[in-house]
Amino acid sequence: MEIRQLGEGDAPAYRDLRLRGLREDPEAFGTTYDGEIARPLAFTVDRLRAQSASDGRFTLGAFDGALIGVVTVLREESAKMRHRASLVGMYVAPEARKHGVGRALVEAACARAAQVVGLEQIHLAVVTPNVAAQQLYRTMNFVTYGIEPRALKFGDRYWDEELMVRQLRPS
Repeated sequence: MEIRQLGEGDAPAYRDLRLRGLREDPEAFGTTYDGEIARPLAFTVDRLRAQSASDGRFTLGAFDGALIGVVTVLREESAKMRHRASLVGMYVAPEARKHGVGRALVEAACARAAQVVGLEQIHLAVVTPNVAAQQLYRTMNFVTYGIEPRALKFGDRYWDEELMVRQLRPS
């Protein structure tokens, strides 16, 4: 398995995997399948082109022949919050789960984020029914600092999110 930052040429595979995730696990994302499929491929190309790993904004992909998993790190832009980044858009194709792909992606994302000057911690939110993801993050030194009730709503359904953080350097 290879893990690397996605570039413009990866946009079609990234978009396809993201759409699959939105369709199969809609509760895990803040966006919807309908909203994402309405965007042209050029939107994804532009998003990947605009990323800069040195500034703490990047998407990593796990490849085993094809793209099988992704995760994005987005550094906060506010002067008072630039010490923080968020881990978002985490998705591993179901057939690749339970083989260490998610762990490898998160470790690679945290290692890369730790190299960014001034970046001290990574935050994430995981829907409370996703116990497997919560357990994975806990084993990777993420700690819970709260629950956001009804954080996501789609149709008439709500999901709470567990809020977690990992320090990139010892305090």
